[in-house]
Amino acid sequence: MLDNYRSPWMTEELDQFSDQVKRFAKEYVEPNVLKWREQKFADRKAWLKAGELGLILPSVPEEYGGSGGHVGHYICVMQQLNHLGSGLGLGLSYIVAHYILDSGTEAQKQHWLPKIASGEVICAVAMTEPGAGSDLQSVRTRAVKQGNKYIINGAKTFISNGQTCDMVLVVAKTDLAAGAKGVSLFMVDTRTPGFRRGQCLEKIGMHAQDTSEMFFDDVEVSEECLLGGVEGRGFYTLMSQLAYERAQIGVNAVTIMQHAFELTVEYTKDRKVFDKRVIDFQNSRFVLADLKATILAARTFADHIIQKWIDGSLDTVTASMGKFWLTERQCEVVDKCLQLFGGYGYMNEYPIARLYADSRIARIYGGSNEIQREVVGRSL
Repeated sequence: MLDNYRSPWMTEELDQFSDQVKRFAKEYVEPNVLKWREQKFADRKAWLKAGELGLILPSVPEEYGGSGGHVGHYICVMQQLNHLGSGLGLGLSYIVAHYILDSGTEAQKQHWLPKIASGEVICAVAMTEPGAGSDLQSVRTRAVKQGNKYIINGAKTFISNGQTCDMVLVVAKTDLAAGAKGVSLFMVDTRTPGFRRGQCLEKIGMHAQDTSEMFFDDVEVSEECLLGGVEGRGFYTLMSQLAYERAQIGVNAVTIMQHAFELTVEYTKDRKVFDKRVIDFQNSRFVLADLKATILAARTFADHIIQKWIDGSLDTVTASMGKFWLTERQCEVVDKCLQLFGGYGYMNEYPIARLYADSRIARIYGGSNEIQREVVGRSL
């Protein structure tokens, strides 16, 4: 629908890889999306199949169980899966894996990364608390060292993959008086005594991915569970990777826009009103023309971000600009697409309705768009 536009970072090798992901999506994801939305999580066998095909950690070195590719391979995975309205939650395992890859000890990398890559271990990130969202320095969860162990106490909420995860990366305070320097990260096996999952939360959208509360009641973990083996590095580790999480959200926004647009063009060509196809009304064509231009502009912005990510030159400000600008275009595009469906656009049996509900969170998670504007504003 973008007149054969080709992303400049794409290669023949990435085309072949993307085709492989598309086949996986068609065979294992598309037939199950409605089932997963009903049960509020993706089936474990889909994770294992994704792991078998090397789709979970495509840019992690082979020595740690990954596929040895680069960021472009990961983007291809996310584009194909999000085109169907379901990322399987793979993005979270990818993010946790890269925290470990970049900041973990060699023993932590060897222990966790192969299991994450295979789909055996599903990951979650426990940052948000009832009283602390984007302000990570305000977390109240404590990790107190006792001998060679840590005792973790606290509560988390809005945790994606919370019901299905096998390991959760927990943001906790190891020094209450040290501010950002008192934040540490712990890899907690969810079978550990004292760990408790709360309710699976009812959301407006994103129903195929579970979101939960978590509770830590005297959870005892060994000091080997402290990411990197050093206290007080958690905030800086999070900051070093958040740009990539925000870039991912922005890139995904473009895929969803394009999917919504394609659905709408198809619908307006089939649907008749007053004996005319919807697309034959001038207003419909003008709206679609505007949307096509917006999506092309968004695609080129996203490709700029992806290229910088591949080159290793992606900065926080660019990622934040992409996150807020692209997700706001996402919501605008999907809303205008839904309008062209008329009353049917409000029915959940139509994918456009589900895309509409799923899109709203993009302006909130990964750091609200107001926070992204603050990041950019401080750079001026």
